[in-house]
Amino acid sequence: MKYTDIKDKSVEELNAMLKEKKLELFTLKAKQKTMQLTNTSELRVARRDIARILTALTAVAK
Repeated sequence: MKYTDIKDKSVEELNAMLKEKKLELFTLKAKQKTMQLTNTSELRVARRDIARILTALTAVAK
């Protein structure tokens, strides 16, 4: 996901995306702890997506 894809979305859409990504990050961390996660780079991608969404939310709030 790129920032340009999410910068034009509404606050409600961004909050929904944020909730979804946080849930995804939680499940990825759980899989990693139980040694079921094969591609650990998915954790980095999820964290960066969350940061991009939070940045867009901050930009919308101003």
